[in-house]
Amino acid sequence: MAINEKQIRQLMCKRQIIVYLSVFIFICYMQVAVAKAQAGLSEPLQQIITQNKAEDAFWSITVRDSSGKIIEAYNSQKLMRPASNLKLLTAATVLDELGADFTYKTYMYGVGDQKQDVWDGNIIIRGMGDPSMSGRFYNDDRLFVLEKFYSALQAMGIKKISGNIIGNDSYFDEKPYPDGWSWDDLSFYYAVPISALSFNNNTVDLTVYANGGVGNTPKIEWFPFDTDYVNFINEQSITPKNAEYDEYYRRLLGTNTIILRSSLPQGYVEKEALSIQNPPLYFLDTIKKYLEDGGIAVEGDIILDSQIHNWANPRYKVLEVHESYPLKDLMQQLNKESDNFYAEMLLKTAAAERYNTQGTTDLGIALATNFARSQGLDVSKISMSDASGLSPKSLISTGDLSLLLASMQTHRAFEAFKNSLSEAGIDGSLKHRFQRGPLTGRLLAKTGYVSGVRTLSGYLTTSSSKRLSFSFATNHYTTTTSYVDSLHETLLEKLYTRY
Repeated sequence: MAINEKQIRQLMCKRQIIVYLSVFIFICYMQVAVAKAQAGLSEPLQQIITQNKAEDAFWSITVRDSSGKIIEAYNSQKLMRPASNLKLLTAATVLDELGADFTYKTYMYGVGDQKQDVWDGNIIIRGMGDPSMSGRFYNDDRLFVLEKFYSALQAMGIKKISGNIIGNDSYFDEKPYPDGWSWDDLSFYYAVPISALSFNNNTVDLTVYANGGVGNTPKIEWFPFDTDYVNFINEQSITPKNAEYDEYYRRLLGTNTIILRSSLPQGYVEKEALSIQNPPLYFLDTIKKYLEDGGIAVEGDIILDSQIHNWANPRYKVLEVHESYPLKDLMQQLNKESDNFYAEMLLKTAAAERYNTQGTTDLGIALATNFARSQGLDVSKISMSDASGLSPKSLISTGDLSLLLASMQTHRAFEAFKNSLSEAGIDGSLKHRFQRGPLTGRLLAKTGYVSGVRTLSGYLTTSSSKRLSFSFATNHYTTTTSYVDSLHETLLEKLYTRY
């Protein structure tokens, strides 16, 4: 039977209607599916995040059981700023690549010969990325490593070095900061420049004493030994005892000139760790002064060398090697104390070791991405710009963070990973939280904070002894951080009793 043009148009119209209906049904289905996904949070937990002063913030919650199955979810796959919770991915990546027993070695070479009590030639300190050349692991003796190098020369009978003190930082690239860090942060300890040859977390430790009369300038001193490597412009003032402390510190970018304009009440003592420019030269300046103070004269200069050399060449004579504590110990500074400096140094180290080239942040991110993929994370939805989470460009979902936590339970380095987390009410960034109630000693977690962002992720052992992997993120809140903390704690207490 022949079909005329009118019938053809009618058939086409019917097909269009069917297509439109199919699309409409699909959209409705997806909306229902999304609604169900959003409603994947039990009623008690929903009430906590929707009936409070921070309900207008953006919340994301994912909780998994011991098998990795999601049992609570709210905005689970939405991208959030993780702040320092990004360090969980950094720590897992570095442990996977280097192993928990990895140690750093920093070499002191001599180029030349010893002639009686004179080293006739140069001394080279080769930096290999060790972030721990401070007092953290050496009973607060921040000069421990320098003393070790000094003692080696002293034991040789050296009283003078005729050449230069040279620092080599070629193990890392020369890019001091990851992408996205704000210039407002660069004066402070949590945003220091990164270098393979570093000392004292690349900070100078300032102490301010407001002991004079009102209107006077407070006295300052700094470590190491009031070094002239930095220049302080002290424009601070002493205010009455009942006044509030008003902080102002600013290092002029590209320099080691630091402007101080704080107002301090009488009797106030303030301690600040402030960043320095060009860490290798800071190290060299400090060790030269340390040698000279110990009676070893240095006739030459301090020189920075960023070239790659053949260190197996016999002209480089190993005079001393400093070996760090193992990585499993350094990890505790990374996560318990949430140290950005350690995060960036460790990720560059993992890249240098993996790819046998200069360690860079970009290579470290590639390594972290590959590891995340191997653990089942959706790397197409992870944006990683740094290792520490300070950059606003770094984004990840609580779904992926909780999945990482769940998958790490079967990793060979899990003990080192788990032990790096703060224990509620006991140590690290959770030492002063959860001190009352049932969660003390039953919660291991990583905190995260930047302005407007509060995160908490880790492992909770419930009242029935089940281990849950969880990740909470609150972004764009305008209330106090302590209030958001109280909501996170209430959520965990509900999970503790519910499961």
